[in-house]
Amino acid sequence: MSDYERNTVLPVSKILELSDRVLLERAGLERTRSGHHGATYSGAEGTAVIEAHPHGAVISVSARTDQPRTSKLDGVVRHLLNQFPYQAGDPPREY
Repeated sequence: MSDYERNTVLPVSKILELSDRVLLERAGLERTRSGHHGATYSGAEGTAVIEAHPHGAVISVSARTDQPRTSKLDGVVRHLLNQFPYQAGDPPREY
């Protein structure tokens, strides 16, 4: 029910690695499906789909959830997207 987007310079593998960690630790979701450019995560809080597609030096990340914007899951997804640096040289973030 909610869609979010973020551009980043992280490679797709790092995006999915961070997604695995944040979505498991903060929302209790586990990866239930994966592909070359994305993954689906499910658990008691709902379902989130993370997709990452390269566009030159920038990776476009989209996230969709099956929960309303006020849900815990959506808060975790927004937090996850804020962990991705916009450009090379941005300081790392502590999630």
